Amino acid sequence: MFTAARDGQGWALSELYRALFPRILQYLGAVEPADADDVACDTWLDVVEGLERFQGGEASLRAFAFTIARRRLLDLRRRRALGRAEPRDVRETIDGDSTGDIDEAARSLAGADPALDLITSSLSPEEADVVLLRVIGDLDVDAIAAILGMGASDVRQLQYRALHRLSRVLDREGVTR
Repeated sequence: MFTAARDGQGWALSELYRALFPRILQYLGAVEPADADDVACDTWLDVVEGLERFQGGEASLRAFAFTIARRRLLDLRRRRALGRAEPRDVRETIDGDSTGDIDEAARSLAGADPALDLITSSLSPEEADVVLLRVIGDLDVDAIAAILGMGASDVRQLQYRALHRLSRVLDREGVTR
C-alpha cells in the first residue's frame, strides 16, 4: 500500500488517510483544541508530500506522521508567540469521494473526550504528550523519544509518573478499577 500511495494512487492515499488522520486529529484536539483541524490538515499535506522519501512499515509511518504533527504544533505555538499567522496553500491530495466516512471515524474517537480532558488537565504537558502519543498514536517508547527529542529512559519515566498521577486522580474521584 505504501508503494501505491507513494505513486499517488487514490485508493492507497485514502486508506492511509482513514488510518492516520482521525488519530492525528484526536491527538491535536487534545493538546491544541482551537487549531486542531488546521494543524491536522497541514500535517496531512506534509505526510503526503513526504511519502516519496519515506522508508518503513506501518509503525514507522505512524511515527513519521506524529513527528510532523508535533512539529506543526510547535510551529503554530512559535508563530502565536511572535504574533504572526502564516497562511498555508491548501491543495487537494485525494479525491474527496474516495475517503470513506472520516467524520464517522472522528465521532467514534470523540467518545474518548472525557479521558483526554482528564489527561490534559491532570498531567504536565510533557506527561500528557507521552501518554497521548503512546495511546492515540500507538507509538513505542523509542518513537516517542525521537518525536519529543529526549531519551527513551526519560519517556519511560514520564510515562510512569503520568500513569501514577492519573491513578491517584481516578482514586480520588472514586472511579473503580
